[in-house]
This record gives sequence, structure tokens and C-alpha cells, in this order.
Amino acid sequence: MSGTLGLSDGRAGNARQASALAEALDANARMIDLLPRAPWRWLAPRAMPNSRHAFGARYAEALVNPPTLAIGCGRQAALATRLLRARGSKAVQILDPRIDLRHWDWVVAPAHDGLRGDNLITTLGSLHPVDDLWLARARQEYPASGHLPAPRIVLLVGGPGRRAALADAGFDALLQRLAAHATREGGSFSAVASRRTPPQWREALGLVAADVPGLRWRDERDGLNPYPGALAWADRIVCTPDSVNMLSEAAATLAPVFAWAPDQTRGGPRVFLDALRASGRVRDADQSLDAFNAAPLREAARVAALLRQRLG
Repeated sequence: MSGTLGLSDGRAGNARQASALAEALDANARMIDLLPRAPWRWLAPRAMPNSRHAFGARYAEALVNPPTLAIGCGRQAALATRLLRARGSKAVQILDPRIDLRHWDWVVAPAHDGLRGDNLITTLGSLHPVDDLWLARARQEYPASGHLPAPRIVLLVGGPGRRAALADAGFDALLQRLAAHATREGGSFSAVASRRTPPQWREALGLVAADVPGLRWRDERDGLNPYPGALAWADRIVCTPDSVNMLSEAAATLAPVFAWAPDQTRGGPRVFLDALRASGRVRDADQSLDAFNAAPLREAARVAALLRQRLG
């Protein structure tokens, strides 16, 4: 098997990073969703006997006819790429594999993970497919967002968690403030929930005044998720501070990006967010929402260029 093969456990965040890098390197890259089986899934990425049975029939076929390049994201994929390397593939692992990096040709991980290694490529944030072509396609496929009055303010909604102590009352106040801001400017206010958004926040989106133009997407009750179109048509983007992936994709657009309650985060997300703030790519939503110019952050293209050089 020649060419590039991307591998993940099928989880959205892992699959998106693996496919983004694989396709940045090879427009004809193929993807496999691994089907982890016991006992290998418990110990991955540590190898054990008969690992050809670890991830289902499609992966077993890849072991028989290995790709030129295997790119994986996540712990299960780390074992899959490691085994393919033993069969002759070049192997790239995205995210911390939790064991010695020498088992892969290159490891790609966010700088805020703090890894060290001679075969390490660090990124500012996560990998994703958002670039000029992706945004142009999203504008074509999601015209409804483009019909909203400008300036279009878009709120990308995550949720509170272990590393983000975000209060319900603060979120309600943010919705009111952004809706009022859009009304003053004669623009629109859209908000898009995610898998991390708690039920009470979803319901709060539905309570934004109906006379404020915009799309407020809570879940499938509101139809197709408008996220790509909202991102592509946005004039200003506001993000909750909990998701490195969400902030990375927002920062890849041409729109100014603002983070709500950045000081309520800690750990890796805080380190990443502070780097974005220091670079000027992201400003605090507690300040003015005045537009500003900033270069888009697109790490998949940069990492792909480095790997072309280093893998030949």
C-alpha cells in the first residue's frame, strides 16, 4: 500500500487532527477508524503479541500492505502507527503518546503539553482543516449565515469543566451583552453549542430575544449544525475559553477572536490561551469588541511543510 494513511479511534477531535495533517500532506490520503479490541485497547500504545488483531479487519489489511506514511492521533492510534512503523511505514503520532517518543519517526504535540524530544514538532494549539479553501467552501455550503446583517458576531460555546470554572450566571450575562452589542451596531448575533455545552447553557441560547437577528443552535432540534458557516461568515468571533480545538479553529479564520473569561482557565488550555493573547491573535471579550487585524493561525500547513522536509 503506497500513500498516506490517517488513523484514529473515531473520536471527533482525534479524527479531525489526523485527517487534517494527512490531507495537508497528501490530497489522496485515506482514513481508518480503528476498532480497538481487548486486551490491546487497555494497554495501548504498549505492544503485545498478536497485535494484528487489535483494531479490526481494515487495520489488519494495512499491516499486511503497509502505507508509505502512517499518521495517527490519540492513544489507540499511537499503537497502530507504532506497529505500522515496524512493518516499514514512516510513522507520525499526534498528541502525547505517553511513552518514549523514539517509537515514532516524528511526534506532533501542542507546546503547552511540555514534551521534549529530538523527534518532536510542537504546535501552538491543535491541528484542523480550516484554511482559505475550507472557509470558501463553508460560505458556499452555508449561505444562511451570509444573509445575516453585518457585523456578524459569532459565539462558539463550550462549557465548564475541570480546567475551566465557568459560571452559569456569567454565561447568561455574556449572552445578553453580545445580543445588546449586535443590536447597537445593527448587526447579528449567532451562537453555536458543542458536545461540551451543558443543558442549561443550551436552553439559555433559546432565550435570546427573537428580534436579535442570528442563528442560535442548541442541538439537532435546531436543524443542521451551522458551525462551518458561522465560522466562515463571522466578522467577530467570541469563544468560551475551555476548548483548545475550538480556539485553534477560530484563530485560523480572518476574523478577530475574543476569549470570554480567560482567567477562569488553568493547565494546558490556560497556557495556550495566554500564548494567543500575548501574540495579539486573541483579545479578551471583557474588553471592547472593536475589530482588529491579525494573521490567521494555521498549524497543519506549517507542520506538513516541516514533515515534507524531514521525511523526504
